[in-house]
Amino acid sequence: MTELPTTPPPTTDLWVQRTGGRRYTGRSSRGAEVLIGSEDTPGVFTPGELLKIALAACTGMSTDVPLARRLGDDYDATIHVSGPADRENEVYPVLDEILEVDLSELDEAAAARLLTVVERAVDRVCTVGRTVKAGAQVNLQIVTD
Repeated sequence: MTELPTTPPPTTDLWVQRTGGRRYTGRSSRGAEVLIGSEDTPGVFTPGELLKIALAACTGMSTDVPLARRLGDDYDATIHVSGPADRENEVYPVLDEILEVDLSELDEAAAARLLTVVERAVDRVCTVGRTVKAGAQVNLQIVTD
């Protein structure tokens, strides 16, 4: 049996455009937008907040299948994420996540098994978390007119 070549999904283009002093709009080729700016600007996320939200969202998406399989598609979950910046070194040395999910309908052993599966899922497939833990090489190219 011959395997058909698989076509990778199209890549989503991402960019950030300046809209004012320390204000940007992040955009995707799929039509999504997010407002970015400094902490003192209402209605925007800071880049650090977006990093934290990306981490929490990745955790949520990584745990979605095992939790939905066991709790049902309509389960509720909230992932809180925090971590103060070390302004001297301009890094977030520690990021803390708290996944809130109701497991009260499960017995103690079933809840413990599910939590093990959930933790493994995050460790295995949360790309953002894995990247933050491993560190990533960042390449900046500056193009001028």
